[in-house]
Amino acid sequence: MKPSYKPTFFGTFLPLAVVLTLIGWGGLYLVIWHTLPLIGWRWMFFFLAVVALTGPAIPIIFYLNKRFPSNPPVVGMVIVRQALWVGVLGSTLAWLQLGRVLTPALALLMMAVFILIEFLLRLFERSRWNPKSDD
Repeated sequence: MKPSYKPTFFGTFLPLAVVLTLIGWGGLYLVIWHTLPLIGWRWMFFFLAVVALTGPAIPIIFYLNKRFPSNPPVVGMVIVRQALWVGVLGSTLAWLQLGRVLTPALALLMMAVFILIEFLLRLFERSRWNPKSDD
């Protein structure tokens, strides 16, 4: 019986991780050091924060998914989605810190909510997964 999925390799994610990291952190450098804190640049900061945190998270998420395999096996978009959750969480925490309402308990609660959302998405994928057999 052959598996009905194609295994993902890290080489497919490496260019994406490098490009997102360079664009994100380079853009954050430019926004922080060379602009005034006007509303448009502030939103650009949050967008670039998502990009800057998603890039380095891709290899980490890839390793964790390979180290702790699941059923159904993860595909490329799941790894990117999970890395994007890291970027969204980091940007949201920065936004809350800007308003001075971020506490450690709130940060842990938000992290738990994002993990719960991803768990429910994976549960939905598992319920729809049907391995094809070559019988």
